[in-house]
Amino acid sequence: MKNYQIPSRRGFLKGSALLTAGIASSTIIHSAHASPYVDPDNIYLVGPQDGYSPWIGTLLSTMTMMRASVVSNVEDLTQEELDFQIDDQSNSIGAMLLHLAATERYYQLNTFDEMEWGTWSDEIEKEWDVPMGLGEAGRKEIVGNDIDFYLSKLAEVRETTKMEFAKRDDDWLMKSEPFFENKPTNNHCKWFHVCEHESNHNGQIKFIKKRFPS
Repeated sequence: MKNYQIPSRRGFLKGSALLTAGIASSTIIHSAHASPYVDPDNIYLVGPQDGYSPWIGTLLSTMTMMRASVVSNVEDLTQEELDFQIDDQSNSIGAMLLHLAATERYYQLNTFDEMEWGTWSDEIEKEWDVPMGLGEAGRKEIVGNDIDFYLSKLAEVRETTKMEFAKRDDDWLMKSEPFFENKPTNNHCKWFHVCEHESNHNGQIKFIKKRFPS
């Protein structure tokens, strides 16, 4: 098994910011909100949701609104646009979308399955380590996919999150362990980080779109 370090929140965000320099149709949008617990017509009502404890539902409503923003930002992109790289140190929009799915998957393992960060199986690492780490491997390997591929991955991972959230209560959300900078970190903080991380990359995607070749 590889040697991993628990990510510091500051370092994680700093690394994310450097990614700029170094979901498809409306059908997909609705599939991302297909859970019976979340009403897509109420996407801008941040607060408790039917089927979830109050704080978990409020968190999920924020994540749902953020995901809709990402979807609207990328849903019309072509394969060439998804693969576009500003330079040989940058990441493509497609790679960042898969990175978002990988990030959520790893936080699922850490919080739902209570796995120590980085102790994933070889099967999980094979599927998600490259999009999680990006870099040179991501630039080489995450290419040639259309928007449906990326949005399906995002929707699939999000459905797991919604189902697992529904099984838990606010006491679980407040459960903490040493994590970011080895300081007490609760599950609420971890999942809020997943949301803010998505917001960060959504801004990077907008930046890259403005630099598409004319």
